[in-house]
Amino acid sequence: MEDVQMIHLKINNLPVSVPKGTKILQAAQSIGIDIPHLCFHPDQRAKARCRICSVEVVGNRRLLAACSTEVWEGMEVFTDSQIVRDTQVGILQLIMADHDKNCLTCARNHRCELQELCARFNIQIPNVPDVTKDRKAENTNPSIVRNPAKCIKCGRCVRVCKDTQGIEALTYASRSDDLIVTTPYNLSMEKTDCTLCGQCSLVCPTGAIVEKDDTQVVLNALQDPNTHVIVQVAPAVRVALGDAFGYESGAIVTGQMVTALKMLGFDRVFDTNFSADLTIMEEGSELLHRIQNGGVMPMLTSCSPGWINFIEKHYPQLLPHLSTAKSPMSMFGAISKTYYAKQAGVPVKNIFTVAIMPCTAKKFEAARPEMGRDGMRDVDAVLTTREFIKLIRYVGLSFKDLPESEFDSPLGTGSGAGAIFGATGGVMEAALRTVYEKVTGKEAQPLEFHDVRGFAGVKEATYDLGVRKVKVAVCHTLLNARKMMDRLEKGECDYDFIEIMACPGGCIGGGGQPYDTTNEVRKKRIEALYEIDKGLPYRKSHENPDIITLYKDFLGEPLSDTSHHLLHTDYHQVHKLYEFE
Repeated sequence: MEDVQMIHLKINNLPVSVPKGTKILQAAQSIGIDIPHLCFHPDQRAKARCRICSVEVVGNRRLLAACSTEVWEGMEVFTDSQIVRDTQVGILQLIMADHDKNCLTCARNHRCELQELCARFNIQIPNVPDVTKDRKAENTNPSIVRNPAKCIKCGRCVRVCKDTQGIEALTYASRSDDLIVTTPYNLSMEKTDCTLCGQCSLVCPTGAIVEKDDTQVVLNALQDPNTHVIVQVAPAVRVALGDAFGYESGAIVTGQMVTALKMLGFDRVFDTNFSADLTIMEEGSELLHRIQNGGVMPMLTSCSPGWINFIEKHYPQLLPHLSTAKSPMSMFGAISKTYYAKQAGVPVKNIFTVAIMPCTAKKFEAARPEMGRDGMRDVDAVLTTREFIKLIRYVGLSFKDLPESEFDSPLGTGSGAGAIFGATGGVMEAALRTVYEKVTGKEAQPLEFHDVRGFAGVKEATYDLGVRKVKVAVCHTLLNARKMMDRLEKGECDYDFIEIMACPGGCIGGGGQPYDTTNEVRKKRIEALYEIDKGLPYRKSHENPDIITLYKDFLGEPLSDTSHHLLHTDYHQVHKLYEFE
């Protein structure tokens, strides 16, 4: 290993030693100095657009952007001189001159980076003329609301959409003081190449892009004495929720989370891990059926709605490769309105099913006409992790002080295989644990399939199932999905099974997760899910006793007529996503 060259400099007269290539912003952070910034994001290449991170460097006649300037030997930096402060205040004043300042009713109130900087610099009354333009918010789909009046043109959303997701549904238009961030031809987001994955909302520093808020819909249901309100919670939520309440990133807060939901008034609190196990039973059986009967190969996973939207729009010719299995969320919804209704003795019309998900695209999935029957939706409302946090704060719960509670039955038992669904590679590993045992009659040793784990964009492995070898691949982000689909189109994919997740790191990095989600945070959440897996009594989906009972009493067997009717669906080519009122 080569020795790392260290650079020695001073920041505000404090000596600092950092590796060569370090930016001033990072060097300052290493000694506890937070240089203000807006366009900078740790997972994106430097943009140096907002210039709020401007600093004074001895020997330079102009201020330099700390986010993009590399340190050099002997550099002397000042982050708090009068000229630096005047510049930063001036930039903030100019931003506020063309910004919707109705902060009290903004979705990002108290969680807005611009608001925090204005408070930090004590900007109470702007001293430049207001030139705010009348820009209306776009609220035309179930997932994302875009409000150009709150956009500060930092470019974070543009970069994540292009560089991480490879979509380019957001771009710049016009120039100078007329410059705006918009969609191509200023179309509504669902009419562009957008997949509603919500990564733009996760990196936006203000309220310019947020999820569509359905908290009031859920509160109304909870207050209705004639409505039986049940909730399911995705595995990725329990390792992210703690971020908002002072826990370390990746903290496992399952017990407190269940208690919070019960205190909010939900009649039953269930675990999406249960239906993740159900998904494996159906999807794993479908994979075996295709292998044994010459079905369309390779089979592609179908549980990520952002990925489903992507393939329907961009690669409709490859739709036959998709598994017909619904996602765990939608499978749960179907079971809640059939099997559970009978078990609980509650009329189906009185059941209101809520899903708490790390994903904005899940809102769109729940609204799809395929995800329901007899004029009713299977999942009535989807809340992101961020909306769940709002509800906890709304009712004044001291989350850290809550006791731990268990999920309710009969849809509250999940295996370790279901838990790891939230991590990239988790669906693949969960399927392999069951498929391997079903084919060979033996438990995999070891039970962990490490080759499909990790944060690499694309992972592949080959496993011997006795009768034949199975080659698999795993990829996350839509940029990597596009590369994989291009290979599949060219006949260069000799895989049997491919897992694709739309978001970086899988569901733990979903577009509805807490703000300040970075790749380092995502990795900690992934580690936490594997810890949950290790500690559960059942680690394979087919061993889940509630799943065994469900098939015995209701479904019959995987891929049965009842299973196909409730748990499977078809996807189709779209040029734009559905229009909603």
